[in-house]
Amino acid sequence: MLDHRLDSEYEELRRTVAEFANDVVAPTIGDFYESGEFPYEIVKEMGRMGLFGLPFPEEYGGMGGDYFALCLALEELARVDSSVAITLEAGVSLGAMPIYRFGTEEQKREWLPRLAGGEMLGAFGLTEPEGGSDAGATRTTARFDEATREWVINGTKCFITNSGTDITGLVTVTALTEPLARSSEGGPEASPKREISSIIVPVGTPGFTVSKKYSKVGWNASDTRELSFTDCRVPEANLLGQRGRGFAQFLRILDEGRIAIAALATGLAQGCVDQSLSYAATRRAFGRPIGSNQAIQFKIADMEMRAHLARLAWRDAASRLLLAEPFKKEAAIAKLYSSEAAVDNAREATQIHGGYGFMNEYPVARFWRDSKILEIGEGTSEVQRMLIARELGMTS
Repeated sequence: MLDHRLDSEYEELRRTVAEFANDVVAPTIGDFYESGEFPYEIVKEMGRMGLFGLPFPEEYGGMGGDYFALCLALEELARVDSSVAITLEAGVSLGAMPIYRFGTEEQKREWLPRLAGGEMLGAFGLTEPEGGSDAGATRTTARFDEATREWVINGTKCFITNSGTDITGLVTVTALTEPLARSSEGGPEASPKREISSIIVPVGTPGFTVSKKYSKVGWNASDTRELSFTDCRVPEANLLGQRGRGFAQFLRILDEGRIAIAALATGLAQGCVDQSLSYAATRRAFGRPIGSNQAIQFKIADMEMRAHLARLAWRDAASRLLLAEPFKKEAAIAKLYSSEAAVDNAREATQIHGGYGFMNEYPVARFWRDSKILEIGEGTSEVQRMLIARELGMTS
């Protein structure tokens, strides 16, 4: 018989992160959000708690936990604020995980202890201005200079989380390591073999430029920037994993990351329930609490249903990952359902709060602004449906 209850270690972690989110994050994050500032002290405390090291072995400075533990932490953080949660998610699953999964022993020992300790953030340079959902259409190039034994990188990446903070230490960049063919008109076109590789680029490398922060609709206390590379040279040893396996590597990273985003989205959906319950119990209209109205009760019941099902979905996908079972379809289902649940719950929570839901001093206003990106980042809802159909054996 299946048992969906958490064991004592997972439950203790969940409770600890929930207390941190409520006692430390909740009282101050609104000010960071409104000013667009990165919450360095909160992130530092998360590092001291070991949250950035949850899924990594102790030998690399980690906590010896697993991906399920990371997702538990993400859900509890996102119940209060998604900017803090996405900083952790991107720092671990996109920043550090590629090095842990595909790095050499030297690369792991050089980078992971600081990444796992939260002293340094890593970023994942995948998305480009002309390559979002079609990430295989990478245009950034990395030419190998035989004379100097260096990679020479040229190109642009966009929407990169954690790429421009004061503690960002590296960006793992996907790039074409075979030159583009030239069309008869002289423009670049895809070569018969698009060899994509992953390369570690330390912050501060000449030719690596970090643009100013984007002006975003949501996640305003997180860091997101455009990156450019102009004859940026890094040593041969900075190749991450096998040359030409970059595409397969980032597909694996995105599959895992979708579970993490699903957990984050579940947290936002549950946070909408929490805030709506509290507001409905205290807000009075026509002489009684609005929570006594069946219309409000049904809204919150539907919101709780969506959060509950989203939680079951990400936990199922994470469990399959830990058991080394196929999980691509389940990760796509979890990401698709939970992100849409978050958007639906944020809309309903705002409606329940009425005019106050449109005021930034109320958490649901942040939840509303933060929810939409969950249907876009790390694979749009359309891409998730495509992946699910493909896993079911359907082709177009």
